[in-house]
Amino acid sequence: MGALNEQTPARNRYADAPRRADYTIDQAWDTYSAAEHDRWRRLCARQRGALRDRACPQALAGLAALGVADGGVPHLERLSDRLEALTGWRVLPVADLVPDAIFFDHLANRRFPAGAYLRPEREIDYIEEPDIFHEVFGHAPLLADPAFADFMQAYGIGAKRAAARGQLHHLARLYWYTVEYGLTQTEAGLRVFGAGLLSSPSECVYALEANEPARLRFDIERVMRTRYVIDSFQKAYFVIEDMERLSAQCRRDFGDLYGVLRGAADIEAGGVLPTDELTSHIRAAA
Repeated sequence: MGALNEQTPARNRYADAPRRADYTIDQAWDTYSAAEHDRWRRLCARQRGALRDRACPQALAGLAALGVADGGVPHLERLSDRLEALTGWRVLPVADLVPDAIFFDHLANRRFPAGAYLRPEREIDYIEEPDIFHEVFGHAPLLADPAFADFMQAYGIGAKRAAARGQLHHLARLYWYTVEYGLTQTEAGLRVFGAGLLSSPSECVYALEANEPARLRFDIERVMRTRYVIDSFQKAYFVIEDMERLSAQCRRDFGDLYGVLRGAADIEAGGVLPTDELTSHIRAAA
């Protein structure tokens, strides 16, 4: 596959790439253009600036350990070798979103499917679907943390059970409000850990510093009942105490909880209940 010409209108250079049964593809790393490597470096530099005093320690440690921001577009096999040595996870290139059952099977076996294409210059500030910057800069660093790595595997295993019960939408909300848009309490104050925040220069600031969104103490039942929005900044964020407790709470069978949820009404995104415990926002340290 030749390097994509910057004038080519195709949005995703991997759209027609041959796929294996598990939906993985060859990254063909040597076909990224010089412009794409430069774009990656600019994205990383901008995001590292935004995350200073806003990202959780585990994310910053993972970025350093994996060398995600040390050069151009990461070579996923080499990155996976470093990650596997830390927590047993690998990051596998895919062309685009994969079917739920395939995605959960990958997670259950400590494999994270990552879109291999890099956003074009015209979409450098916002993309509708996850690209390699969101997947690798946002997700991979936390997979280097043992507690979070265990949580992600437990999620993949649990998602299979939820799908069999017809309650995958409940578990999808858990993923959304933790893996994508989670906040955590640290000794230095609130910090972001969700990939959607770690890879967004604007929402990582909004999540911590804006007055508008509700910041709620993490409760699994409350999270699974809560709708979310996909076309704007979140109306609510959930705050976990630490990765170890998140992992411990999710490495269990949710069977009884699913029974409760079947009879419980959904809660609108941003809705605040009298029983909710709110966490005040904190402006990141200068």
